[in-house]
Amino acid sequence: MELRKRKSSEIYNSAIELTKSSDKKEKIIGINILAQFGNPRIHKNQTLRIYFNLLKEENDIYVVSSILYAIGHNNEKLTENQIDFICHYDSSKSSTVRHSLTFAVSGIENKNAIYTLIKLSKDKDSEVRDWATFAIAALISNDNDAIREALWERVTDSDKEIQNEAIFGLATRKDARIKEVLKKELETVNFNSSYTLEAIEVFNDKEFITLLEDKIIKNKIEQVIPEDWLISTLDHLKK
Repeated sequence: MELRKRKSSEIYNSAIELTKSSDKKEKIIGINILAQFGNPRIHKNQTLRIYFNLLKEENDIYVVSSILYAIGHNNEKLTENQIDFICHYDSSKSSTVRHSLTFAVSGIENKNAIYTLIKLSKDKDSEVRDWATFAIAALISNDNDAIREALWERVTDSDKEIQNEAIFGLATRKDARIKEVLKKELETVNFNSSYTLEAIEVFNDKEFITLLEDKIIKNKIEQVIPEDWLISTLDHLKK
């Protein structure tokens, strides 16, 4: 056991030394090792201090992105000051940095983190919008008008996956306005519509029982979606 601890400490310290390297690739390797070091994770507070010290002087977008992704793996106990510090990257010209920021603040029930995700859910880059919308819709329980309106904006997004995430987030929050959207989505379900059925389940409106039963009958002819998916959702609502 003592030998194992000593080897673990040596690896951790070696990773720290890599984060000090002038070589970008070596620095990123060190950052990534520290991000998920130990099972369960150990030295988390020390690791976060290293990351934030690096951010104070780092300008390379790939190193900054690696740090933000790494913070996302260890963001359970970020302080308000730390959250405020990283949120200023929401104005970065790099979509790579903005995307990594969404990961860094995802799942945090913090006002500034949520505001930042709302802003990023409107990003011009679809991958940034995608992750930010998913984070708002599914990774936080917070519910307010600003969150709902941000999700509503994405219901008509040009990216279908983003639309689905927004619909799911509104269904989870029992927003009554999403009912008609879910009805239309059910009419056109196909092999890529598992998200729609999940949204119907969490919305849990008994009116969909009849609609699903009708869809099952039509689907026997059309065969546009696996029947067991429809039956599973129907059983969920009946319970």
